[in-house]
Amino acid sequence: MFQFDPWHHPYFSKRTPMYSQRGMVGTSQPLASEAGLDMLKKGGNAVDAAIATAAALTVVEPTSNGIGSDSFAIVWLDGKMHGLNASGRSPGGISIDAVKARGFETMPRNGLIPISVPGAPDAWVELSEQFGKLSLKEVLAPAIRLAEEGFPVSPIVSKHWKAAVHLYPADEPAFKPWFDTFTKNGKAPEPGDIWHLPDHGSTLRKIAKTNGKAFYEGELAERIDQFSREHNGFLRGEDMGNFTSDWVQPLSVNYKGYDVWELPPNGQGIVPLMAMNILNGFDLPIKDNAEAHHVQMEALKLAFMDGFEHITDLAHMRVTPETLLTSDYAAERRALIGAEAIDPQAGTPPRGGTVYLATADGEGNMVSMIQSNYAGFGSGIVIPGTGISMQNRGWEFKLDENAVNALAPNKRTYHTIIPGFLTKGSEPVGPFGVMGGYMMPQGHLQVLVNAVDYGLNPQAALDAPRWKWLGGKRLEVESHFPAEIARQLVRKGHHIRPTLEAGGFGRGQIIWRNPETDVLVGGTESRADGHLAVW
Repeated sequence: MFQFDPWHHPYFSKRTPMYSQRGMVGTSQPLASEAGLDMLKKGGNAVDAAIATAAALTVVEPTSNGIGSDSFAIVWLDGKMHGLNASGRSPGGISIDAVKARGFETMPRNGLIPISVPGAPDAWVELSEQFGKLSLKEVLAPAIRLAEEGFPVSPIVSKHWKAAVHLYPADEPAFKPWFDTFTKNGKAPEPGDIWHLPDHGSTLRKIAKTNGKAFYEGELAERIDQFSREHNGFLRGEDMGNFTSDWVQPLSVNYKGYDVWELPPNGQGIVPLMAMNILNGFDLPIKDNAEAHHVQMEALKLAFMDGFEHITDLAHMRVTPETLLTSDYAAERRALIGAEAIDPQAGTPPRGGTVYLATADGEGNMVSMIQSNYAGFGSGIVIPGTGISMQNRGWEFKLDENAVNALAPNKRTYHTIIPGFLTKGSEPVGPFGVMGGYMMPQGHLQVLVNAVDYGLNPQAALDAPRWKWLGGKRLEVESHFPAEIARQLVRKGHHIRPTLEAGGFGRGQIIWRNPETDVLVGGTESRADGHLAVW
């Protein structure tokens, strides 16, 4: 593991990294982190802790995820790495023509049209059956208790909850269950208010009792089918019953002696890998330097344009992921980076609402897991009597039949959520992730450069001021981003806009493991209600 100074922390949070030996759980909600830690103390492993944390997050952070979410995970267990893609497919009865016939020229953000099959419950079942030590009933119990007995709403969640109230039309019948579930007299909770989600708890009980079958084949699937038919949606019970998660082989690139791992498409994890492949050709100057930021920004822009052009359901891609990660293609893209900011375009390679959590146990097992409804609460559709808040992942599809990510039946869309993992040689360094839509690859890149190139401890690596590419030459920077560096970047042709809004720069977690001592060290996001539970 790289060396770092736990006391070197020039950034705003002034938190120090946390250390532990027997286990660590990091996520954006303290109650969810503690739920995961409880599983470790009961004799569970990092996988049990991850499932318990993920389920609890559907309760205490419904502004980002729910039972109707998708999920991805990277698992390091007994010295081997495993990848899980639990993202849903579009309904079998949907098509570009069918959506356009309803008056849409682009996929709508809200309502029943952008809903695809939720994958998160199946992810919990798959992880539990393959690698868990405890039963699914045991690991879902903390989430059930939080839902039924109530939980105090945390400040950042309250902020996003209030913003969501104005997103959905309260006078449309399809959205009434959302308002019944998540508001009282049309208002969202304040920080510290106790919120109960009894229907949510009941649904989790049914998932636990039937090992997920009630969600995909039984009573819950029938309710989803009925509500979708009633409100002219496309999702059907047979779409639910046909769903399966996929175990996949993670992709990696070597970045300056470390192997960075991400899941293959349909997720956008290949974007930071492409960017790091490009950066491998640069010796980055000291951190607080305009040139260092410039080359990272340019590499990221080029990688993103390739991602937008080529990423979709793996079965529909026109190039292979491996082709995008060749050293020759990285060199070709690297050659486009000069002294001035470029307006990036996709290359031509040879043909061929989110929560993040990290867990580690005392036996060396680790999990990097991410779960999302996509845009905040997702579609705004809650299935009555169930608490199931449905994601809107289909919003990402294109209604252009020539686009690689064109809408089609039973297809996985370009997916923004990505878990990351770092190894060195045959040893795991640990899980890392930064949630936040298109900020995720940017956060992964910046956090890893902070750790690998600049030797920052996990907390400082997360707290360092971030930038966010918006398209073309446009970037936003956080308010505490060095002003002089921003001015120098402007002189290089970047269009820089400072912002006081911290919510758009992602929220991350890191857990590293020292192979010599087996001591864990972690950092948690200060831009959220982040919490590391340690044992």
